[in-house]
Amino acid sequence: MSEHAPVMLDVAGLALGDDDRRRLRDPLTGGLIFFARNWQDRRQLVELVAEAKSIRPDLLVAVDHEGGRVMRFRGDGFTPVPPMRRLGELWMHDAMRATDAATACGLVLGSELRACGVDLTLAPVLDLDHGGSNVIGDRAFHRDARVAALLAKSVMHGLLLAGMAHCGKHFPGHGHVQADSHVDVPVDDRTLTDILADDAAPYAWLATSLAAVMPGHVIYPRVDARPAGYSSRWLQDVLRGRLGFTGCVFSDDLSMAGARQLDGKALSYTDAALAALGAGCDMVLLCNQTLDGGRAVDELLEGLTAAARDGRWVPDAQCDARRLSLLPMAPPRPWDELMRDPAYQLALERLPS
Repeated sequence: MSEHAPVMLDVAGLALGDDDRRRLRDPLTGGLIFFARNWQDRRQLVELVAEAKSIRPDLLVAVDHEGGRVMRFRGDGFTPVPPMRRLGELWMHDAMRATDAATACGLVLGSELRACGVDLTLAPVLDLDHGGSNVIGDRAFHRDARVAALLAKSVMHGLLLAGMAHCGKHFPGHGHVQADSHVDVPVDDRTLTDILADDAAPYAWLATSLAAVMPGHVIYPRVDARPAGYSSRWLQDVLRGRLGFTGCVFSDDLSMAGARQLDGKALSYTDAALAALGAGCDMVLLCNQTLDGGRAVDELLEGLTAAARDGRWVPDAQCDARRLSLLPMAPPRPWDELMRDPAYQLALERLPS
């Protein structure tokens, strides 16, 4: 097993195929991320996770399950949790009730995922609601960084109560730009001082609480010409140095159009991963590339193996320790047991309408 397994990949369907099993056995594979196409019902999901874990026991199984429109698993018992903006609206009427509702959201989200064997949700969104970003929109808690930070911390508390870690995103802030990095390279022209005082403020206030952070594919040219996910200035100097963050750093999806443009050039998946890892990411995500056979995933795994062999990339055991720190401490609880849990039942009652 590699001393650093930095690749988080996906699988195409409801069950593992031979190519999926081969990729999960690769020493560089450390994570698996699910999408709606990997969901049919709870039984199928539990079996899918169990087989993946039987191949790679230390595999970190993750999903984007934020509430609102970003919930990959729907139906068969999964609770529809409202978008995080609803918590921000509640805050304006009753701040303390809003924090309790936020904890309830985190507990429900985390408890249901853990009962199916999923280790981590890539949430909460810490981007501020500037009103112009369609890709962020109601995924954000509030325009005020103080409100967003406190509600996010309450969601994180709920996830912690459920036995699950979390990942704040998209550092240092995606909410101010309108372009969608899935299809473009957004640019934010503000100064470092302005960003730290506003969009990045939650990361400073939550530095001792955050388990993981995901930078955005956004360029802040007055700070660095490179997107944040490829920028050692942002990840090493600001996030770790200035703000003191010590947890795991995930790249955003390297298959996104905004992710493989660097210094005016289109990057291969391997070069994109090397740039992200070199800038300070611990894990790199490559999503939705198994749908056409997975050539891009194989290219990445083979490319990183060659880079390590040639000395162009040095695996770091400390990075893998940060990945492993996100694995739950306790095994999943059976769903029927969760349904009888008083704390879970109370959280359902406290969800915002």
